[in-house]
Amino acid sequence: MATNASVVYDLPPLPSYTLTAREPLLSPIPDNILSLILPIVAYWGMSMIYHFLDVNNYFEQYRLHTPAELLKRNRVTRWEVVRDVVLQQVVQTLAGMGMAYFDPVETVGREEYDVAVWARRVRIAQKAIPSILALVGVDAAGLAKSMSQNGHSVLAGALAGGSYPDMIQSLILDSGAEVTAPAFAGWETSLAGFIYWYLVPGLQFLLAVSIVDTWQYFLHRAMHLNRWLYVTFHSRHHRLYVPYAFGALYNHPVEGFLLDTAGTGIGFLVSGMTNRQAMWFFTMSTIKTVDDHCGYAFPWDPLQHFTSNNAAYHDIHHQSWGIKTNFSQPFFIFWDRLLGTRWQGEVKLRYERARESAQKQVDMDAAQAAESPTVLVPDEPEREAAVVSSEGPAARTRLRRKTVDSLKGPSHGVPGSVLHN
Repeated sequence: MATNASVVYDLPPLPSYTLTAREPLLSPIPDNILSLILPIVAYWGMSMIYHFLDVNNYFEQYRLHTPAELLKRNRVTRWEVVRDVVLQQVVQTLAGMGMAYFDPVETVGREEYDVAVWARRVRIAQKAIPSILALVGVDAAGLAKSMSQNGHSVLAGALAGGSYPDMIQSLILDSGAEVTAPAFAGWETSLAGFIYWYLVPGLQFLLAVSIVDTWQYFLHRAMHLNRWLYVTFHSRHHRLYVPYAFGALYNHPVEGFLLDTAGTGIGFLVSGMTNRQAMWFFTMSTIKTVDDHCGYAFPWDPLQHFTSNNAAYHDIHHQSWGIKTNFSQPFFIFWDRLLGTRWQGEVKLRYERARESAQKQVDMDAAQAAESPTVLVPDEPEREAAVVSSEGPAARTRLRRKTVDSLKGPSHGVPGSVLHN
């Protein structure tokens, strides 16, 4: 066997690689463009499922609001909602295409090399094991020798600081000379593969989610605390006192760009995601937002239980009495908990009172139409920016006395699990 004594490897060598352009997932659509299309498809596909449930009155027992509330409390037509959502999605797509113009060409071919880089890091990290064991009075060298004698050579190598003298490989250099070099242990490459393929992408996704939640919380909260921002931009979204799925992105175009487009874009860029990862991130963010506005509290919906930020939680924010709370969206409620903006009051009687009021309006309209079909009575608008401060026991007692009779009627349609004190 030919050898070259001048070539010495302290660590297993890294493999060579050749880069090639990544083939699009759905040819001929580039991946960065597909990542803009999929969220729109997911938005309308999921919204239409919920709309089908709405118009056919399926699963009424899980609805947060009754059809009467949907008819009487909202201050915007469905056509206006669709128009503004489509406008926001056009803006999102144009902004995304502008960013995509500057995207570098994604390549493949260095995955094995990157896994080997992580395997090297695992090998280097093992050098600290003897020192760590010494801190607790363990003789790493003696323990490694004992393990080796008992046939546990891999464990012995790790305890010895990543020393695996029996693990070698043969390499052919560019000069044609054949040399021996250290090789990775099987567990090192397995761990490196897990880190590269799963742990790092998971951490990137978590970082992007954290950025979006932080961005949207503080901007959303500012739009409620600053009167000009609220009246000029955010009040449009709160015309929906009874949210429904395809109204999730019903916003002023400027707010839609700042809150959603910019927020997710920054999360994508800072986290260093690939376009394939962006497909998941953008689409899941969209699905979560639609689900939070769907108007149903399904016990079997994983998105309703994965985090505390769900349809019931966000629906409180859309009520006049909860409008200064529950700012978090779309994933977690960390900032609401930390900064004390999570709703803490009772909700059951408030929902019941709104249901009864809307039903009375529908009944009055029906009676008036029967007496004089030509007479139209305008609805009394609900105040958009009404804020209810913390109530004491006396105020809650009055509220309960006022609505106690209504609780003897039909079910309010809101699961007790989401209506609690």
